Amino acid sequence: MSRLVFLAFQAGLLTTMLNALGAVPVLFMKRISQRTLDIGLGFASGVMIAASFTSLIIPGIKLGGILPVLVGIAFGTITISLADKVIPHMHAIIGAEGPSTGRLKAIWLFVIAVTLHNMPEGLAVGVGFGSGRLSEAMALAIAIGLQNIPEGMSIGFSTISIEGTPRWKAFLISFLSGLVELPLSILGAALVSLVKPIIPYAMGFAGGAMMFVVSDEMIPETHRMGHERLASYGLVIGLIVMLTLDVLLG
Repeated sequence: MSRLVFLAFQAGLLTTMLNALGAVPVLFMKRISQRTLDIGLGFASGVMIAASFTSLIIPGIKLGGILPVLVGIAFGTITISLADKVIPHMHAIIGAEGPSTGRLKAIWLFVIAVTLHNMPEGLAVGVGFGSGRLSEAMALAIAIGLQNIPEGMSIGFSTISIEGTPRWKAFLISFLSGLVELPLSILGAALVSLVKPIIPYAMGFAGGAMMFVVSDEMIPETHRMGHERLASYGLVIGLIVMLTLDVLLG
């Protein structure tokens, strides 16, 4: 168990650092075009869609059959949907969601939104390694790390646009929002390592949660500013990259 958890820790550290790498340009540039950000988020969406199936859902079915994975997908979707409803947060384009609150500044509502977004990714990495299927887990960790680069960039520049946030603070917020992936990677690996029967349920849960985030948050965000065609190209490229990684590492 300790070896798998340690591997998950390393993978979580990798994805967190790549998220921070994506935020580095915010320290030197005032802005980046919305078109570029939408293409990047489209790429991230494609990676997450492919990873949900190739590294989580399909391996989960092979391990435990279709029913546990379907149950996991349903619970993953419901959990993220409920969190989206009951936790106040804000998106850069669509504005505030969840219960209204006057106590939190807009910047912190945005941070909460990003953290909710990153939680399924960290959990997915941990579940992947905890399952013991190391080739799929490695492909998943690399893919999520790669898609964290445009995500980190998008978060950083979106944060600057909220309340005139300083560059250093925008970078720090982007880094901290990605940091949630590290403990969830460890938690996911430890949990499925200790309780083997829940592995297919957990893999379905992580896959369903990621798919819900992509459909409910990421794709709509990339289509709101008139760049849906380019964002779709980015999505297809992300699919290709993830499938290639899965074949090469599998």
